[in-house]
Amino acid sequence: MENCIFCKIIKGEIPSKKIYEDDKVIAFHDISPAAPVHVLVIPKEHIESANYITQENSKVIAHIFQVINKIVEELNISQGGYRIVNNCGNDGGQTVNHLHFHVLGGRELQWPPG
Repeated sequence: MENCIFCKIIKGEIPSKKIYEDDKVIAFHDISPAAPVHVLVIPKEHIESANYITQENSKVIAHIFQVINKIVEELNISQGGYRIVNNCGNDGGQTVNHLHFHVLGGRELQWPPG
């Protein structure tokens, strides 16, 4: 998608603080962190939101969670705990229309979030 900020990050048109990349996904630090550790993990394929996960593209979701497992180990937050968040649609708080997962940790997270 030509105006998608995450697609531009994937193409290298917008800089990011990458912590992981392979042929299917990229992970980078959020520019407005909500916790000491706040990473975004996104598929390289433009999938607008969770509403657009299909049988054809669903394998990337399993891969994303495998990558998250690696990231939380590397960032040393796996033992203390962390939160994985996916916002879907305007009412769900999705601000970028490219499927992405927030990984938050590094402190005790409250519920409801705030």
